[in-house]
Amino acid sequence: MFKWRSDRKQAEEHKSHSLNVDELKKQLEEELASCSDISFRTIKKDGKKILTSFLSSLIDKSSLDEFILQSLQTNFSKSMTVEEVAQILPIAQLSASNQLKEIVESIIEGSVYIYVEGEPCGLLANVSKTAERSLEKAETEALVYGPKISFTESLPINVNILRSNVKDANLCFEDIEVSTRVKARIKIVYIKDIADPSNVETFRQRISNLKVDYLPDTTVLGQLIENNSWSVFPQLMTTELPDRISIGLLSGKVAVLMDRSPAALYGPTPFFTFFESTEDIYMRWNMAFFLRMLRLSAIFLSVLLTPAYVSVLTYHYEVIPSPLLVSLGQSRANVPFPPVFEALLLEFIIEMLREAGARLPTKVGQTMGIVGGIVIGQAAVDAGFTSNILIIIIALSALGSFTTPSYLMGTAIRIIRFPIIIAAGFWGGIGIMVAFCFFMIHLLKLDSLGRPYLSPAYPLRISDLGYSMFRYPLKYLSKRPVTNQPIDNDRFPFKKAKEKKDVDE
Repeated sequence: MFKWRSDRKQAEEHKSHSLNVDELKKQLEEELASCSDISFRTIKKDGKKILTSFLSSLIDKSSLDEFILQSLQTNFSKSMTVEEVAQILPIAQLSASNQLKEIVESIIEGSVYIYVEGEPCGLLANVSKTAERSLEKAETEALVYGPKISFTESLPINVNILRSNVKDANLCFEDIEVSTRVKARIKIVYIKDIADPSNVETFRQRISNLKVDYLPDTTVLGQLIENNSWSVFPQLMTTELPDRISIGLLSGKVAVLMDRSPAALYGPTPFFTFFESTEDIYMRWNMAFFLRMLRLSAIFLSVLLTPAYVSVLTYHYEVIPSPLLVSLGQSRANVPFPPVFEALLLEFIIEMLREAGARLPTKVGQTMGIVGGIVIGQAAVDAGFTSNILIIIIALSALGSFTTPSYLMGTAIRIIRFPIIIAAGFWGGIGIMVAFCFFMIHLLKLDSLGRPYLSPAYPLRISDLGYSMFRYPLKYLSKRPVTNQPIDNDRFPFKKAKEKKDVDE
């Protein structure tokens, strides 16, 4: 007899020996002593035994009874071998193993271990049953046009959704396991004849090199594999929309799915990608062009509007028109604080209201945001803590940050307002320019999977502008974005798309 260990060499040296059923049961009980739901079922016939071991909370009990126990009891014979057991079990996912560590890990994942006494190895049958929610609408990325379905926490369901969306024989799913204590099942997704191999290899290498005890979600995975973890700006995008991933795959991007995560990670994702919405494709090009310009303008105003107010009232009164200067003076007559403190106070209140509304139940949160904003704003003006004009400016800045389709980028925009406001309070317009230039230099230094973060604005790629900053008519988007470095650069023949066809053709 020998004790089954994770050392494969030792197991091979003792492969001719077999293990007693009672001894195997004792070893599994020792390894899974903390699992109160560990169960064993022994089948005896003509002096020979078959042991099945499993965690009752993780398996589908009907599959265990119908496909495993019933098949074994019906076909069990004294001369039965492990190969014959594998042939009679109507289960697709079967694998042989005699490594104790592998057996324990598989049982924890929902497999049943079947061991025929006297055989050098046993069988692992996957009959796991996990709690899964049904397909629902996307919660964090609301849409008017386009598919509303979102990813779930089930990896097989997410793979099925992508397979249904992208019915391409070259769609690849690579399996990777990460974590040393709790295994995380991850799939790298790409289209083989479109995606740049260097992007795929970058994802593969960075994920394979991870040494962590637990990965709860793709958002955590993205933080671990991005280049600059100190930056407030996200360098890889997470989404719960399958059609966004499908569009990205067909443009040459690479995606990552993870079990128990309702969001997918994909890249490369430059800065302007975070301001794109899938609705931009389903709308007419001129409407989508207008909305993209509106989002970019709103973000620009969100970042600079409040700092400009602080700067002008502190150092640059001469730039204010005389009629407006009078109303500003009357509005701030009862405010005892300097403009920078007044602005920071209101920004802080707005962020508290936003966070409180997000954490409360949906209906209560909406009421809290509306009523709280009105009541606190009016009370602050009456108490002389702030002016009416600043409340309008703060509200416009908050609205501008909410136009961003990406929640992470919207939060980053709100965060960088605070240092720019402080710089405006200390040095006025010069402080705004210094802070703005600092963030621009920071963005120029960032990259996403080795691709420039400000692409296609820098370096300038005119052909890619229609996919990011602007939106061209679809018939002019015959080439895939150069930023992704796709292998197959052509989406469709440009000359054929421009041909005008008669109705009777």
